[in-house]
Amino acid sequence: MQIRISWPAGHLTAALDDTPTARILTKALPLVSTARTWGEEVYFDTGVSVTLEDGARQVVEPGTVAFWTDGDALALPYGPTPVSQGDECRLASPCNVLGRVDGDPRVLATVRDGDPVRVEAVEP
Repeated sequence: MQIRISWPAGHLTAALDDTPTARILTKALPLVSTARTWGEEVYFDTGVSVTLEDGARQVVEPGTVAFWTDGDALALPYGPTPVSQGDECRLASPCNVLGRVDGDPRVLATVRDGDPVRVEAVEP
């Protein structure tokens, strides 16, 4: 499944793996939310609640699409966060890994705290 995430200064697409969380999230699309930033991470509420899956991780690669179960939010890290050690992407707590951003995840640096964000499915 491909999704498109849009905000006033740009957009990106991402490929989601076939996971329980990804299936639940895609059923809730399209969704509109408000972006929050935390270091070099963008996250936003989805209105979807899921439990932590086996394989949930706290340290991920830049461009990982993660679901933060503690905040019912998509988390999109593109660099270090306030809890990172060195250059790693460390999320606030373990998150379900859903997939990966297509292309350069640093485009997320154009998202500003409070920006409106839209997530929708991309037709194949």
